[in-house]
Amino acid sequence: MTESGFYKLGRLAGGKVRKVKWMWSSLTGDETEAIQAEYGVGWDMAAVVRERSGCNVDPALQTLLDDTRDRLAGVVRNKLHRFEVGVVTDDPPTAYALPGGFIFLTRTLIDLCEHDPDELAFVVAHEMSHVIRRHAINRVLRQTAYAAASMLAPGRGAIAPWLRRVGLEWLERGYSRNQEFEADALGSLLTRAAAFDPRGALRLFARFQRLDRAPGAPSLGAYLSTHPPVADRITRLQHRLADRPQ
Repeated sequence: MTESGFYKLGRLAGGKVRKVKWMWSSLTGDETEAIQAEYGVGWDMAAVVRERSGCNVDPALQTLLDDTRDRLAGVVRNKLHRFEVGVVTDDPPTAYALPGGFIFLTRTLIDLCEHDPDELAFVVAHEMSHVIRRHAINRVLRQTAYAAASMLAPGRGAIAPWLRRVGLEWLERGYSRNQEFEADALGSLLTRAAAFDPRGALRLFARFQRLDRAPGAPSLGAYLSTHPPVADRITRLQHRLADRPQ
């Protein structure tokens, strides 16, 4: 790192995360360098997820997810973004995106989607949107000055010890309501542009509502507690679909 970089890092450590977004931009340079740096951060974090959660998946399911990713990535405007979609064996039905485009879905969430291509496409597109809108990297940068400082040398194992220390449960903590609604909105646009049925999201949310009320159904507590109320998400998506008819 240059002398200027060390000076800026010192300011960051002293001021905590008050100017962390400015720091990240100034230290990574232009958009191309920033996206490359985010990929390095996500690479380190994804290694910890695979190590802790296990990522065994049958080839047919992985092919479905890869095809879904390819179709969605094909309509993303900024081609600098790269995406990988994997499956983890954790029990709670959930999905999360890491900086740089590393996306993980739990097997239970995939089962809740009933392997419906349109529903799975919305889940993946929603998580891709968190990456595209920089929600994923900004959430990490907000944590601590240490976390931000450790990412100044991405791709070298700097962020992995931090993630091991805070635990993978941190990945399931919610974004803000506005960020979730923004990811729903962009996710629906991506699914439509990639020729998936955007109403797959409505079918999935309706199933969540039924399961949440049904005795003996799989617990959706972890997923529902980190997202806005399903009814609000349905209403907003219905309005968007009405404004943009199929």
